[in-house]
Amino acid sequence: MNDQIRTKEVRLVGPQGEQVGIVSIDKALQLAADVDLDLVEVAPTARPPVCKLMDYGKYKYESAQKARASRRNQQQTVIKEMKLRPKIDKHDYETKKGHIVRFLTAGDKVKITIMFRGREQSRPELGRRLLDKLAEELADLAVIESAAKQDGRNMIMVVAPIRPKGEIKGGGRKSGRDRGEAAAPAEEVPAAAEAPAETPES
Repeated sequence: MNDQIRTKEVRLVGPQGEQVGIVSIDKALQLAADVDLDLVEVAPTARPPVCKLMDYGKYKYESAQKARASRRNQQQTVIKEMKLRPKIDKHDYETKKGHIVRFLTAGDKVKITIMFRGREQSRPELGRRLLDKLAEELADLAVIESAAKQDGRNMIMVVAPIRPKGEIKGGGRKSGRDRGEAAAPAEEVPAAAEAPAETPES
């Protein structure tokens, strides 16, 4: 920037992006001084290097502001995990499906793991059938991001919410009074999802 630029001539760009052309470094510095701006090298590997007239302090401030805004708007991807057994009973299945619904309603992805033990490893179709059933029942809330696949003794499928996290509203639990006064909206979590997330593996 300014006197730190070590070259005899530069391709100069004006403050509004207009092309001034190739000028000597002395003339470029004089033009910058005339309009009370900085001469900033923006393409040092070009021949000759490209420099622009700008208010460098203002540029740095605006760049920092944009970076902070971008970080604030960036959504953090969270992947929850739910583990099931291929021969899970109906009650446990409904409870764990409720947890998955709650995760999806909150905008989180869910990794669903079917754990095979002993002789169950010779019956992978049981796990695939269970994952297919879950995918069908969750079709209104989720899309399959990673199809069911065998991973050692486990079979894994990843589902993601249809709506981005920032667009999902009202996904939390309702109080008993609220549930008594009005029907739950379409995005509310089913009653089975209100059990604690950390349940013993079946």
